[in-house]
Amino acid sequence: MSEKNQRSIFISKTAKNKIIELFKNKKNKNLKFRIYITGGGCTGFKYGFIFDEKINKKDIFLKKDNVPVIIDHISFQYLIGGTLDFIENLEGSKFTISNPNAKITCGCGLSFSV
Repeated sequence: MSEKNQRSIFISKTAKNKIIELFKNKKNKNLKFRIYITGGGCTGFKYGFIFDEKINKKDIFLKKDNVPVIIDHISFQYLIGGTLDFIENLEGSKFTISNPNAKITCGCGLSFSV
């Protein structure tokens, strides 16, 4: 998605390519990439990423450059304006979120507080 809409989330090209690669390995056409937030982590909330077939009644469904993404409505409010990315470095490889709503983030990039 090239145009920034403050009521959405964004996916970097690197993250999009990695999700597409992982979808191909799964060979299940019904899978979607779910982004969610749970309590915990070193700063209060932590990000989670899974493949999921089910779309719940209140889920937000986004199709970003042919990548199906689902976010529960509670998590979505904390992610608006954020960008999903995929990084590979000496620590390993992982999905991360650059979140403009986060007041504090941890060093690993997987948890935050508002």
